[in-house]
Amino acid sequence: MAAKIKKGDKVVLIAGRDKGRSGEVVKVIPSEGRALVRGLNMVRRHQRQSQTQEGGIISKEAPVDLSNIAIVDPKDGKPTRVGFKILEDGRKVRFAKRSGDLIDA
Repeated sequence: MAAKIKKGDKVVLIAGRDKGRSGEVVKVIPSEGRALVRGLNMVRRHQRQSQTQEGGIISKEAPVDLSNIAIVDPKDGKPTRVGFKILEDGRKVRFAKRSGDLIDA
């Protein structure tokens, strides 16, 4: 199945603690149905000191469920759903259902 959300996409959170905030997808985990978004869903974790890392309380991104994020429409910057279409040259591309603009240029 084709991925509606990919690494590097600009997305907005539509549910949860950071609802309405946007960021860039850093990593997608298809097997779990989750994605890591830069700067969103931050959690604080205690980390033991090691030779390479300093110990203490660190903040890092936690994965977000794919159902709670939506791609940002390239035209107006609002959340949109994603559709697929086949172009004349045979390429399968994603498009924003809100405006009809292509997401994959």
